[in-house]
Amino acid sequence: MPCRPAISSMSLGRCYAGHSLKHKFSMAAKHGLQGIELFYEDLVDHADSESASDLLAAAASVRDLCASLNLEIICLQPFMHYEGLLDRKRHNDRIEEIKLWMKLAHVLRTDMIQVPSSFLPHDQISSDTSLIVSDLQELADLGRQQKPTIRFAYESLSWGTYVDKWEVCWDIVQRVDRPNFGICLDSFNILGRIYADPTSETGMLPGADQEVRDSVHRLVSQIKPHKEKIFFIQIVDAERLDKPLLPGHAFYNAEQPARMSWSRNCRLFYGETERGAYLPVKNVAHAIIKEIGFDGWVSMELFNRAMNREDHGVVEELARRAGNAWEKMRYDLQLDDSVKHDQSRSATINFGNGFELPRL
Repeated sequence: MPCRPAISSMSLGRCYAGHSLKHKFSMAAKHGLQGIELFYEDLVDHADSESASDLLAAAASVRDLCASLNLEIICLQPFMHYEGLLDRKRHNDRIEEIKLWMKLAHVLRTDMIQVPSSFLPHDQISSDTSLIVSDLQELADLGRQQKPTIRFAYESLSWGTYVDKWEVCWDIVQRVDRPNFGICLDSFNILGRIYADPTSETGMLPGADQEVRDSVHRLVSQIKPHKEKIFFIQIVDAERLDKPLLPGHAFYNAEQPARMSWSRNCRLFYGETERGAYLPVKNVAHAIIKEIGFDGWVSMELFNRAMNREDHGVVEELARRAGNAWEKMRYDLQLDDSVKHDQSRSATINFGNGFELPRL
């Protein structure tokens, strides 16, 4: 399957800002997106309840809505704060929760659940890699008992308590060693940890450019022989702040790591340099798609303050920007070799701000 564009449902506007799944999905389809990461928050809002029966009914409704728009649900996410819990009673509760999530996945006709690395405080989760691995093996083994099998995509968050780099995440995926347990590579979380520093005047870590070159080289060499373990990828950028994200900044939250506050407010779609995008996302996308040879779902998992806007038009605005970002990435990475030299299709795509590309 060639790379296909997707988006997370909450990236088109938050449900608590009044944006329905029907409107968001309609706009996603209108602007050329083909897949949806279904955010659990959106499913709960659609159900207007957290009872199992209501969630299962809502999942069926979401499935039918997607089918009517030729959209595929690529995963249900995020199953948060699971691995390494010191409170083992809480761990057992989470196991019961994942059993419902797997039922929901089946109703949604997706076979994948995404698991981000935990960012709970140090006094709530263990740094013991063997416990983290064991917990994740338990998930994978439950998934293998399902028919059809449920897969789990593990992702390192740049502000994760212990798992904050793709290398750590990849090591854990290898240790889990289950065919239905793989990795989600996210350009923002990769670069947000090794390139960006929102608390710095420059917005960058010292030696960031060299670190990215070295990390991308390792990414290709380590994962290419096992590229089937990349279950899907997320490609977005982020804005360079005018001033460091420190106390007094509008986005500062004393209860969050700075990278998390930055992530929640400032992610941007691929190529949005006119909005302040500055991460070397193209390097990461090129490495994963062109060098490793990944050919699956490419999701634009945006978090941005715009998603909290309540005006009706923000949903189409975000969908249009996502569609434009996908076209820019296709052009930059030459993802459609079969038609890129077709001289008969000479029209251009206008992205605004004076930016035009030949239509692929």
